[in-house]
Amino acid sequence: MNFASDNTAGIAPEILQAIVAGNDGFALGYGNDDASRAVEQRIGEIFERDVAVFLVPTGTAANALALAHVSPPWGAVFAHSEAHILTDECGAPEFYGGGLKLVGMPGIGCKVTPPTLAEAVSHYEGHTPHQVVPAAFSFAQASEAGTIYRPDEIAALAKLAHAHGMKVHMDGARFANALVRMNASPAEATWKAGVDVLCFGATKAGAMAAEAVVFFDRALAANMAERRKRAGQLLSKHRFLALQYEAFLRDDCWLRLARHANNMADLLAARLTAAGFAPAWPVEANLVFIVIPQNLEARLKAAGARYYVRRSDSLAAPLKPDQCLVRLVTSFATHEDDIGRFVEFAAKS
Repeated sequence: MNFASDNTAGIAPEILQAIVAGNDGFALGYGNDDASRAVEQRIGEIFERDVAVFLVPTGTAANALALAHVSPPWGAVFAHSEAHILTDECGAPEFYGGGLKLVGMPGIGCKVTPPTLAEAVSHYEGHTPHQVVPAAFSFAQASEAGTIYRPDEIAALAKLAHAHGMKVHMDGARFANALVRMNASPAEATWKAGVDVLCFGATKAGAMAAEAVVFFDRALAANMAERRKRAGQLLSKHRFLALQYEAFLRDDCWLRLARHANNMADLLAARLTAAGFAPAWPVEANLVFIVIPQNLEARLKAAGARYYVRRSDSLAAPLKPDQCLVRLVTSFATHEDDIGRFVEFAAKS
């Protein structure tokens, strides 16, 4: 009954096999191998655009380097106050960005709306050189609440951001999970809606450790290779990052893995709802949040269930003193039996 995170799952068999197979023989290092070039071409095909791709081993590195690249040290990056870059990356964006400022904004379901973004940006204009300047808008897809931004929502936010001279960054750690929920192509969900740079995650979706920073305008990516190297994120045996992506993207493996995770989340949500625990937010990716009594939470943990208790200001109504918010994450490796046992125990308790 492990629903702690999609990080707790192992490596998808297709990807693990690719790593093992690629271990034979020799290949040039530092991204000069055939697999790395093939992955960049493949990602360009998926997004229907000539792109610049930079592979790194962690999502934190991907987000931090991408934001550092599109914002000067005196820039402000606007994001939801519960976004991963603000709450779970130990100041990495500020560190790699030379002191850039992260500005948090409210929003139900961890989603930002255009009026909220406009209001936040208005506080950082007209007082130069005494304030940081608006530089980027960052949003997570899927969000920290498991909700997703549809292309029209992205387009509205991107239009506003661009009007204020800002770049648009998507933290796509769970981009695959969001995409399979939408009736949209990868292009329609990103650059066609106004996204400038995407951190295209594979680790949470089944890889061992592989993330791709994708720039949809090669000019914007100028000197990103040097930035990655200077940050210590260019691996010597870089081909092992590329091999993971080759397998991840082959025959739509990435979409199949994400679809299974989403289906398991849907099943979990449906059974919990039937047991009297309706999700706190719409289940749109592979995350399910429920509000439960604290005494039940203690019994679930004692029974061996693994998950995280979260705090959030994005709920429609505040928690009561005896309640807690529980996050349950499904993955490509989640089994229906685990869901059944978890819900059965929760219902009996």
